[in-house]
Amino acid sequence: MRNYTTEAEPTALVAPWLEPLLPELIEFRRDLHAHPELSFKEFRTTDKLAERLEAAGLSPRRLEGTGLTVDVGEGPIATALRGDIDALPIIEETGLPFASKNHGVTHACGHDVHTTTMLGIALVLHRMHQEAPLGATVRIIFQPAEETMPGGAHACIEQGVLDGVPRILALHCDPRIEVGKVGTRIGAITSASDTIRIELSGRGGHTSRPHLTEDLVFALAQIAVNVPAVLSRRVDVRSGVSVVWGQITAGSAPNAIPGSGYMAGTMRCLDRDAWHAAGELLDEVVHQVAAPYGVDVHLEHTRGVPPVVNSEHETAIIEAAARAEIGESAVVLTPQSMGGEDFAWFLAELPGAMMRLGTKTPGGEDYDLHRGDYILDERSLGLGIRVLTAAALRTIRDLEQAPLS
Repeated sequence: MRNYTTEAEPTALVAPWLEPLLPELIEFRRDLHAHPELSFKEFRTTDKLAERLEAAGLSPRRLEGTGLTVDVGEGPIATALRGDIDALPIIEETGLPFASKNHGVTHACGHDVHTTTMLGIALVLHRMHQEAPLGATVRIIFQPAEETMPGGAHACIEQGVLDGVPRILALHCDPRIEVGKVGTRIGAITSASDTIRIELSGRGGHTSRPHLTEDLVFALAQIAVNVPAVLSRRVDVRSGVSVVWGQITAGSAPNAIPGSGYMAGTMRCLDRDAWHAAGELLDEVVHQVAAPYGVDVHLEHTRGVPPVVNSEHETAIIEAAARAEIGESAVVLTPQSMGGEDFAWFLAELPGAMMRLGTKTPGGEDYDLHRGDYILDERSLGLGIRVLTAAALRTIRDLEQAPLS
């Protein structure tokens, strides 16, 4: 029997196993795309996954509410692989024949591909294991609610999905990278992301007599400008702390200073320690900036997610797998993203890495994530399965070669 974990750097090892499954997996992904479900409401998606895994002879474990895990192989766990399963509250505008049937909900972030990739990996590894025992276990996590803050990863961890797991790998679709390539980076690949909401109140009045009021419109403006400026001088500039406001609301007339106002935005950061430091400073800075204007301040700071920080060893595993499966030019350096990703909560528990899966058709239209018209190149599905299956096999080899303690 072949041992797929000890063969020397095979090229396209996974492709022959995937080929007979790929048409079915493409249809599975299209079905998910046509029936997207929002965070913590992924009941149909969970059922479909469980049915297909059970049909293959596997024993998935359902999580509370939605989501599930499945172990493939036998023996100690070599790695976990995570795919997120939820969609976004966005109207689809692709015109695809398998466009969303749930109006106002769509897979505009590629989670249908993430989900199907993990299903494909489970099926391929299971078939390999049936021919020749893998010698270890790969745990696949189908995680609900990535698109909420702080995210569904917490619930998964609380239910023990990381018990016995030494590392974890994941992927995310990237419409900026051409299909056939994967983007990697050691260190922070995504940003921490928090939400800030501030309500101000005070005496309103006529704009001709601001000295008789608490001019909260002016106070809002000062907070909008000076809070980001102060934080940039109080926290290490290399951490990339960024506060950006998305909402400012106050008043109803040009000659009246209102008695209340509201603003909201996000705070992002590329360093875990700086993320904690900036959060601890935020309340102090907001109140100090607002103090000269006499307004009452109510600050609501919601912690979102820390940055995703890829470890060197796990990133190298993904890169080696991509080069063996796709080719030497398959790996590109991906820029850091200031977007948030709750895979970071898994990496706060153990080492791991996330790769960017290229979904752009060469010469095709440029898209971005979270757009209703996002169309990805479906060839990316098979490539994602091949790379992360090969990466999982390498983690098994690492486990077999580890010195006895």
